[in-house]
Amino acid sequence: MPFNSIFAWMMKKRIHQIDLFRKYPHDVQRELFEYLIQKGAKTEYGIKVGLDKVKSYADFKKLPLRVYDDFEPLIERSMAGEKGLLWPTETKWFAKSSGTTSRNKLIPVTKESLEGCHYKGGKDLLAMYYNNHPNRKLYNGKHLIIGGSAQINHLSADSYFGDLSAIIVKNLPWWAEIRRTPSKEIALMSEWQSKIERMAKSTMEEDVYIIAGVPSWTMVLANKVLEVSGKSNLKEVWPNLELFMHGGVNFEPYREEFKRLIPDPKMNYVETYNASEGFFGIQDQVNSDEMLLMLDYGIFFEFIPMASFDGVNSQEVISIDEVETDVNYAIVISTTGGLWRYILGDTVRFTSKFPYRFKITGRTKSFINTFGEELIVENAELAVAEACKRTSAQIREFTAGPVFMKDEHSGGHQWVFEFVQYPDDLNRFVHVLDEKLREVNGDYDAKRYHDLILDKPLVTVVKSGSFDIWLRENDKLGGQNKIPRLSNKRDVLEQILQIADIGVPS
Repeated sequence: MPFNSIFAWMMKKRIHQIDLFRKYPHDVQRELFEYLIQKGAKTEYGIKVGLDKVKSYADFKKLPLRVYDDFEPLIERSMAGEKGLLWPTETKWFAKSSGTTSRNKLIPVTKESLEGCHYKGGKDLLAMYYNNHPNRKLYNGKHLIIGGSAQINHLSADSYFGDLSAIIVKNLPWWAEIRRTPSKEIALMSEWQSKIERMAKSTMEEDVYIIAGVPSWTMVLANKVLEVSGKSNLKEVWPNLELFMHGGVNFEPYREEFKRLIPDPKMNYVETYNASEGFFGIQDQVNSDEMLLMLDYGIFFEFIPMASFDGVNSQEVISIDEVETDVNYAIVISTTGGLWRYILGDTVRFTSKFPYRFKITGRTKSFINTFGEELIVENAELAVAEACKRTSAQIREFTAGPVFMKDEHSGGHQWVFEFVQYPDDLNRFVHVLDEKLREVNGDYDAKRYHDLILDKPLVTVVKSGSFDIWLRENDKLGGQNKIPRLSNKRDVLEQILQIADIGVPS
């Protein structure tokens, strides 16, 4: 039987399992909860906090909420070779997170979380794609995976840490490895600029059907491929390219640039939501920007309404059966990787409950609320996408932060943009940005009334490469790392302005 037929049969079988948690989400999470408690009860952490005494979710809610710093001492001991601290089985791998809002973290990755979460997510993405687009032959061609700066750091002969992409590539099952490109030697390179050059040269001769990566870094590789090949678009390089699997940042601000890079109306785009801590969501519907919450990946979900969010001191924490649509929630996870009631740092808004579909709205630390405007990443990315659309602009990166009130001057927001294609009218770009923010955020609109509290956005354009320099100087250069979109402080903003040799507003 041809491999494509075997693979399609495997994917169809998995769709039936996905349908089960779509129909019975609470039962699936309840069973998973019981499994996690049983596994965690005999760990050092479990005994310390009372996991061994938990008989119900009501008991579980009495256990402390945690952030990375709370687990760090046990993670360091795990890295030194101790066992049974956070999870009963051996922990050999530690994923270096992107550290968008803080220093890099090292997240434990167990065999259960690697196979039952991260790899399962990759398989399910393809399963849903096959389900939505029958009779595809994806396994006729290569799958171009754009990972991060994937240096492997050995702790012992069989234990190491590095980007999650490095851990995944090092341990890929055979069915994924046989179609992946580039070679492991290139994929595991740590020097990102040399890696882009070698990736471009080694993959441009392959028959690529799928690309997977963060949109901003995929654009960098795509432009390098076009530069080296002399072609005008990616379809000329890879005629059979049909799918871009993307995640990490909102795709909307990049959509027009990808239409230029891949001028094919039949090209398909699928969004995923995964991180070092786990694989959480997949876009399961065609022509939808919502994602399905994946409930059988060894992750028990809880949620904190952002209206009452107070970090580890938050009092209102609910399970999935209590969430409501159109409410902004911080995510709390307990996982087969040994994280317990861990505040992930991301925020989501549910768009439906049967099944549970959602949109990512930002991060618990990535917002601007200096003047009561409560501006979140979802608002920002919608407004930037609209401004780009209406001024034929294409962005490479952006970030924003507050301009504080001084003397009799109103406060405001400064937006720093690096464009791939400059707006045809920058003043109109600023106007549309402001107009859309007022439309999608009532608090922002109220503060903009007659410019009394908030003045119109201050937009600063920086030269090409400024954001890459910031990433390099902060040891974040690579496909897994992201620019903080919004901040209540000006630290990142002023560092990028200094790199671009632009003064800050007085």
